Amino acid sequence: MSDESATIYAKEPLQTYLDDAASGKPAPGGGSVSACVGALGAALVSMVCNLTRGREKFAAVEAQVQDLVVRSETARARLEQLLQDDTVAYNGVIDAYRLPKRTEEQQAARHRAIQDGLIVAANVPLEIVRVALEVCRLAKTAAEIGNPAAVTDAGIGAILGEAAVQGASLNVEINMASIDDVGYVRRVGAELQEAIEESARLRLEATAITLNKLPKRKDGHGRVDH
Repeated sequence: MSDESATIYAKEPLQTYLDDAASGKPAPGGGSVSACVGALGAALVSMVCNLTRGREKFAAVEAQVQDLVVRSETARARLEQLLQDDTVAYNGVIDAYRLPKRTEEQQAARHRAIQDGLIVAANVPLEIVRVALEVCRLAKTAAEIGNPAAVTDAGIGAILGEAAVQGASLNVEINMASIDDVGYVRRVGAELQEAIEESARLRLEATAITLNKLPKRKDGHGRVDH
């Protein structure tokens, strides 16, 4: 099997990841970068929690915040793994295209292998969508109950979560365009649409909460979110 990326990016400097993403290498690409963005969103949720828990003035929400940080750290760890998984997700498809196709039997086997590989390749960014959507939910809660001094971090977490949903969805779509299984395509297409809509709503709600908690500007106005 192909191994386009032996680099374990979570253990490397950020510069290595950025340089490889900017290079002519096939990976890391948009799916992996979407997972990275989602992981950053989850990290900001955890930051809000860590600036809230253990403080007497937020004792009323201590239990909620403790649960929230466990969930945000779980999401962050999963997205860090998906960041790596996406760098090799398409390898099965590449290998399948290299299979012989001289006979009808070989052609049929090659086609099945390509289809199996495409579904695997689509399932990785699909999981990124699912976890990033959870980041959006967590970010909204963090904006609601977290330390107001860190509310902008919660709002940004929601923005990054939505960006990760949108970005990973595109990588699912490009794979689905070549998948023959109509049932799979319909199910996943419906799930993507729901995730895109929910993440957009959560981002709007989280940023509205954030803006409402910000101190007023000197000109007496504030940003209106859309």
